[in-house]
Amino acid sequence: MARRAQIERKTAETSVRLTLDLDGTGANRIATGVGFLDHMLTHVAVHGLVDLTVEAEGDLHVDAHHTVEDVGICLGRALAEALGDRAGLERFGEATVPMDEALAHVALDLSGRAHLSYDDAVPPGKVGDLDTELFREFFEALVRNAGITLHVRVLAGRNSHHKIEAVFKAFGRALRRAAAADPRRAGVASTKGSL
Repeated sequence: MARRAQIERKTAETSVRLTLDLDGTGANRIATGVGFLDHMLTHVAVHGLVDLTVEAEGDLHVDAHHTVEDVGICLGRALAEALGDRAGLERFGEATVPMDEALAHVALDLSGRAHLSYDDAVPPGKVGDLDTELFREFFEALVRNAGITLHVRVLAGRNSHHKIEAVFKAFGRALRRAAAADPRRAGVASTKGSL
């Protein structure tokens, strides 16, 4: 069964078109108008082995907030659709990823319940032209729309670019593990029998 989704979202602030294939090879084509966000989403695709295309236009003359949040919404919706009823999946995934002096740990549960615990240890400021506080906004939007539980911790690091990059790489790898098929499981991984 194909685990793909195509999402379009148009508001007065943004227009986003996103496609996702959970069983891809890491192929990606990402153009949000926000260079550092493009760079981070590329890591999700490559390290998660998902095919991802994102085309976004937003009110960047204001700032990047609406674009970053709406891309998170669309990626979350795409994940929810592509995961389907989540039967036969590992369900849980985690990864610890170094990026030079930085070290990030991400754990997630494809639980159907939205929860974010987020500590990236990144001080307020900018990476490139992007406010660092917007990464939490991105993951909050993603988690809410995907129905997943996500824990993010940066365990070490000095450089904000490295810390955030380690988080996105770890997220991709954790997602890959959680969304992997469990050949021994027919239904969902839950004692309740449903998520």
